[in-house]
Amino acid sequence: MNAVLTRWNQLPGKDAETEILPCCGSTAWAASISNRRPLANETELLTASDEVWNSLGESDWLQAFRSHPRIGEPVARAGPAQSASWPAQEQRTAADANEAVKLALAEGNREYERRFHHIFIVCATSKTAPEILAILHNRLHNDASAELREAAAQQRLITQIRLKKWLSP
Repeated sequence: MNAVLTRWNQLPGKDAETEILPCCGSTAWAASISNRRPLANETELLTASDEVWNSLGESDWLQAFRSHPRIGEPVARAGPAQSASWPAQEQRTAADANEAVKLALAEGNREYERRFHHIFIVCATSKTAPEILAILHNRLHNDASAELREAAAQQRLITQIRLKKWLSP
């Protein structure tokens, strides 16, 4: 069994919730995952994560979205050192983009938030800043319901990546 998972399985409930929370940002998700312990391996953890995420409601999803910095903006996040660096790693290409792309992302973020009332969530890992900008522009054509589902699907992917990072300190 993974050493991180073994240690986490033995933590008191609230400590386990606090430790895993940065992987998703939803307190309901963290509590539900913690309540499913012990989890024997990465596959069980990832499966449980998906099951819990898909069972949550809109307010839990929105809470998770709020735990993210806006795409293209500087990352200033408190929390465990390991997880505090994740958003910067995930958005590295957006942060390194040229000024024109950064400005377009900032304007796109503002338009997105006016339209959907939450920040733009995309699994930015391995995507260039122009790719992220194109995704943002395409998703502005969604209706609110479809966009909420798409944002939730992107959050699920981000959580999966972060869980794998969490298991490999």
